[in-house]
Amino acid sequence: QVQLVESGGGLVQPGGSLRLSCAASGIRFSVVDMGWYRQAPGKQRELVATISAGSITNYTGSVKGRFTISRDNTKNTVYLQMNSLKPEDTAVYYCHARTPGLNEYWGLGTQVTVSS
Repeated sequence: QVQLVESGGGLVQPGGSLRLSCAASGIRFSVVDMGWYRQAPGKQRELVATISAGSITNYTGSVKGRFTISRDNTKNTVYLQMNSLKPEDTAVYYCHARTPGLNEYWGLGTQVTVSS
């Protein structure tokens, strides 16, 4: 059974930082493409960043230069370092996995709130 468990969300002031983690189990992590998505109230879920099995990264334009996605295959974990946070980054952040066979899995999400 595949499980993705996010952690690290919370309340932070504008300009602050948070690091999200997603621990994966039940999956051959080293061959899986991983990603972070987010969904703000009243909006569709959107891609934030992805990292391939080969560690090639991709970011949506609004987070480039502020967010960094990384992975540790020894810990079956993907991270999202978020710096210079803005109120518009407020959302539920979801971890996503896609296997070479194109099976997809989602975590339950972690809330990030950026507010003074």
